[in-house]
Amino acid sequence: MAFGELIKRHLVDTRPLGVPAYRRIWLGQAVSHIGVGVTVVAVGQQVYEITHSSFYVGLIGIANLIPLIVFGLWGGAVADAVDRRKLLLAGSVVAWLATLFILVQALLGLNNVYLIFLAVALNSTGFAITGPTRGAIIPRILDRELVPAANALNSLVYSMGAVLGPMVGGVAMSHGGYAQAYAVDAVLFTANLYAALRLPSLPPLGEVTRPGARAVLDGLSFIVRSPVLMMSFVVDIIAMVFAMPRALFPELTAERFGGDLLALGWMNSAMAIGSVAGALFSGWVGRVRRQGVALSVVIAVWGLAVAAAGLVHDLRLLVLFMAVGGVADVISSVWRQSILQLYAPDEMRGRLQGAFMVVVAGGPRLGDLRAGATATAFGLTGAWVGGGLACAVTVLVVGLSVAGFRNYRAGASAQVKEEPA
Repeated sequence: MAFGELIKRHLVDTRPLGVPAYRRIWLGQAVSHIGVGVTVVAVGQQVYEITHSSFYVGLIGIANLIPLIVFGLWGGAVADAVDRRKLLLAGSVVAWLATLFILVQALLGLNNVYLIFLAVALNSTGFAITGPTRGAIIPRILDRELVPAANALNSLVYSMGAVLGPMVGGVAMSHGGYAQAYAVDAVLFTANLYAALRLPSLPPLGEVTRPGARAVLDGLSFIVRSPVLMMSFVVDIIAMVFAMPRALFPELTAERFGGDLLALGWMNSAMAIGSVAGALFSGWVGRVRRQGVALSVVIAVWGLAVAAAGLVHDLRLLVLFMAVGGVADVISSVWRQSILQLYAPDEMRGRLQGAFMVVVAGGPRLGDLRAGATATAFGLTGAWVGGGLACAVTVLVVGLSVAGFRNYRAGASAQVKEEPA
């Protein structure tokens, strides 16, 4: 095979960008996620500056998690019953107002950690509504065969935002303080609003279930009855809760790098650098058939990479190891999202995307709390390295022990009712 053909087979598939509705969503996320990355690093640093405690930085995860659980599951049920364009626009407005709120508190110099937690919770509410809604929209506006490629492209913009956002955040905080960082996010987020406005009407298809507790429970029951879906959630929870070291970044910056905010920016961007590389060369990912086994292996690689990063004192090596983890993480993300979107019927997609979003977004928040608490008990290195090693061991044992997940082949359908794992 010629070198050019080999590269083409492995580069990210850009065919979904030929669909105007998807292209606008993708471009809106590409711009707005840079602002999200700015705010993530700024909030963590501001809370640490106020409290000088990694535990309080970890509590940011709880401020995110509670709205994610409540409104993520409810938002997914609503997405199955209403026009998804209108719901996406409403959730985007909520998230934008939260960004303006945290900008105002910085401009006023309030330095109140509980106001920051409130702003984070409000922003998380908006994200909990838009996340499952956007995920349920993708299979509606694209042909089925393009969905995995679209997920790789989505991962690419998330990762690029996570790379550029912390870098921009570090520069903004160095020159204009927290208010300038939050102002950048507020301006860039308008791209998401524009993309939502330009979507076509997307009323529900199939049988409409009134949103509420019953609809949410039906979605959760569907997941529990499927060992493939259930285990795809479980392995991601293991990865994020055991091995996510994000809450430890400010303390590590202070201890090993003299409090250098640019080092903090590199640290926050490191995993995303690997994710960008992994997404750019993701053309091969859709050709993997044994996705249950493959998921377990790449998540174990993520855990080992995190553990290695926690042992080094050279910033370049830390960035390298976290980037390796980022490659593994983005590959895992593409497989998990594609399994869910193609497995579920349209009338269930919103609810299942809501549950997926709670796991994907909530797992790192629990990981923040785990990291902060274990750092208090066992020290920075113990919390960081021990978590990575525990992730690698646990995901291989758990992921490979369930036959349905271990034997899963890409393309399996939910047409056949499965028994609990």
